[in-house]
Amino acid sequence: MRNLLIIAVLAFFVVSAGCRPESKSEAPTGFANKEKIRISKKVLEDKIKGGWAGQVIGCTYGGITEFKWLGSFINDKVPIPWDENQIEFWYNQFPGLYDDIYMDLTFVSVFEKHGLEASDTLHALAFANAAYPIWHANLAARYNILNGIMPPLSGHYFNNPHADDIDFQIESDFAGLMSPGLINASSEICDRVGHIMNYGDGWYGGVFVAGMYTQAFISDDIKFVVSEALKAIPEESRFSQMINDVIQWHQMYPNDWKQTWFEIQKKWSFEKGCPDGVFNAFNIDASINAAYIVLGLLYGDGDYGKTIDISTRAGQDSDCNPSNAAGVLGTMLGFSNIPSYWLQGLDRVENRNFSFTEVSLNDVYGLSYGQALKMIEKHGGSIQGDTVEIVYQKVEPVKLEQSFDNLSPLQRVSYQWPMAGKKIDGVEKEYELGFVGAGIVFSGYAVKTDQKLPDYIVKLDVFVDGQLAEQVSLPTNTLIQKTNIYWNYRLTQGDHTVKMVAADVPSGYRVDIYSALIYSEEKK
Repeated sequence: MRNLLIIAVLAFFVVSAGCRPESKSEAPTGFANKEKIRISKKVLEDKIKGGWAGQVIGCTYGGITEFKWLGSFINDKVPIPWDENQIEFWYNQFPGLYDDIYMDLTFVSVFEKHGLEASDTLHALAFANAAYPIWHANLAARYNILNGIMPPLSGHYFNNPHADDIDFQIESDFAGLMSPGLINASSEICDRVGHIMNYGDGWYGGVFVAGMYTQAFISDDIKFVVSEALKAIPEESRFSQMINDVIQWHQMYPNDWKQTWFEIQKKWSFEKGCPDGVFNAFNIDASINAAYIVLGLLYGDGDYGKTIDISTRAGQDSDCNPSNAAGVLGTMLGFSNIPSYWLQGLDRVENRNFSFTEVSLNDVYGLSYGQALKMIEKHGGSIQGDTVEIVYQKVEPVKLEQSFDNLSPLQRVSYQWPMAGKKIDGVEKEYELGFVGAGIVFSGYAVKTDQKLPDYIVKLDVFVDGQLAEQVSLPTNTLIQKTNIYWNYRLTQGDHTVKMVAADVPSGYRVDIYSALIYSEEKK
């Protein structure tokens, strides 16, 4: 069993006998299970710092483009600004841009307070009761938790129509950053935390991203980092097949990321889960956005600016994707090796707490480093003076799970302009829809028609095929609202009716119904 000694001297790696060479062309194809890898504390700390800083840099760079290019890449002639003022501008003007980071910080803080064994319940309650705004799978999970549906059921697609969305993928970085070389330990953390808000491919996105971080600590070969992390995802899953395709297309078109982007669109761009994305150009699915992360990493080939730019220009969630990509590459390079061009302005915010938190970048550098040391020791490694010894973990795939199994989107019935709107209020007290299918999702929200009134929880009785199925509670408060009015993915294929009846809709309040998304049984 060979030993790998990595020691920081003047911010460069010095390689000793029996260790891997500096040349990327000679980078290792893998490590043996339980192989001991030695790395200096200084390098470990520098890499963790590079991972967190990279997230802020990538998120900031892509911020102005987020969800503006839907089903299209951003042409090279479109300028994306970057200067010493950009990071501070976004901190001041739209702190919600950094939701993928302040969500991470919630889980980091829970581990810091309760230890490495902190339960999924502790993590769930911390984020459900936080004051920050969240969306999609995160918001659906918050609603579930506040209404007694705890993890892992809070993230399951039976209870969360956004289970395949990008949410855990964008906030999973912490799990990899606290698990250097410990990919299975990272996957276990992802199991506890990621199933709070996601399931299936949505969960796999987080497992994969966190896995790339674990490998970025011990390899400077980006192809190895991507392919090794992908081994954690079951090969049968849609997620694994998509990322594997990106790897293959990169080999076929090594100098043309746009050709690979087109191949991704042709084969994988159809959205199946998110009610906002099905039959629309908008796509917040974890897997396709993960493909854009990998696109940037592979075609960037270790070039920091190129990696960020490609992951941004691929479109869709184009702030979160470069955030993940820059975080992984920042971990590989270390903070001290991030080009100064990309660090400009970062020092202005490093001591500022992220909005809705009491944690700054400088704080999390230290917190994450401390947790990484504890994880190394917990999993058989040791701390020896200025050096840590990591006991490498050979990748073990996580369990197979797929959302919306045996279902295929069939039709969207729209009630938004130019179609006639639908609502339930004090005058129009019910709405009924007949359809043929095996599942349905009604999208919409409870709103106040009189803004002077306090927030309220509106209630509807939902009848399926003439039988009371459930009473849904719809808060008008956007921080805790239900993402969709009603859904059911477990109907038998055939004729059905759904009727929603006002149970408690006082004057001054209303339920707006935007659409009904109908699913049929998937044809094999």
